[in-house]
Amino acid sequence: MPSPAIFLDRDGTIIVEKNYLGDPEQVVLLEGAAEGLRAMAKYAFPFVIVSNQSGVGRGYFSIDQAHAVERRLEALLAQEGVTIAGWYMCPHAPDESCACRKPLPGMIRSAVQDLDIDPARSFVIGDKRSDIDLAVAVGAKGILVTTGHGHLDVDYARSIAAPVCRDLIEAAEEVARHLAREDV
Repeated sequence: MPSPAIFLDRDGTIIVEKNYLGDPEQVVLLEGAAEGLRAMAKYAFPFVIVSNQSGVGRGYFSIDQAHAVERRLEALLAQEGVTIAGWYMCPHAPDESCACRKPLPGMIRSAVQDLDIDPARSFVIGDKRSDIDLAVAVGAKGILVTTGHGHLDVDYARSIAAPVCRDLIEAAEEVARHLAREDV
């Protein structure tokens, strides 16, 4: 039976938003990110990163630089006891036709196939409307964090009854509340 997953945006959700981050030396974990991820890890749901990286498509940095940023983040998270099961990136510019740019479900569909995931029992956590809309598109539970750009989409998230959390620590608490309600 496919398992639930926790799909996570990268920039502004796990790491400090740098706008078109192509330098692994600039990767900095957000305060509370590792703690929140460790709290969610107790459910044994795989963590899957789903990240729009239009800087590649815009020519700001190469796909190799984007992967170097991922490797740096992976190393930082490993030091904190957090493992990422899958990394999915949309490298396309917004004006390119693709099926993977959030809020389109292409990255999650790939993860569902690769990792045997049930999106309807999963969570999508991110700092933008596109993350919340991605959750809706795949039938997952969306959670907006107000780190990064999240403060801009609070009203929208609330209008569709998506929880709004200060950071990944609060998001972990929201996941716990949701799972407790599901067990009733």
